[in-house]
Amino acid sequence: MLIQTRTIVVQKGHADAVVERFSQRGPIDEMEGLLDVSVMVNRSKKEDTEEVVAMIRWESVDAWKNWEKSPAHIQGHRDKKGHTPPDYVISSTVSMYEVKARREGTFAKQEQ
Repeated sequence: MLIQTRTIVVQKGHADAVVERFSQRGPIDEMEGLLDVSVMVNRSKKEDTEEVVAMIRWESVDAWKNWEKSPAHIQGHRDKKGHTPPDYVISSTVSMYEVKARREGTFAKQEQ
């Protein structure tokens, strides 16, 4: 399993705009090997910022690579070329994690 996180730090009051963007369905949702996308917000910072984290889980590194090479992904980057992020975006980082161990809680399967 591969987990990709996108962390976007924005000025306070703008997290919902980022959540809206990452909550919309798109070509990625049709990719084989995509497990899920979770969007989380940290508003508890005492600073004048909010943090949005999109966590994208893939079945495998190969599934993610197939997305990266897909015509839809490449076209999405072409469409955004030359666009600047909104003024309220302070920073954006991407991290990749290959899952080496995972376990479910005792009751996880019963709740599904």
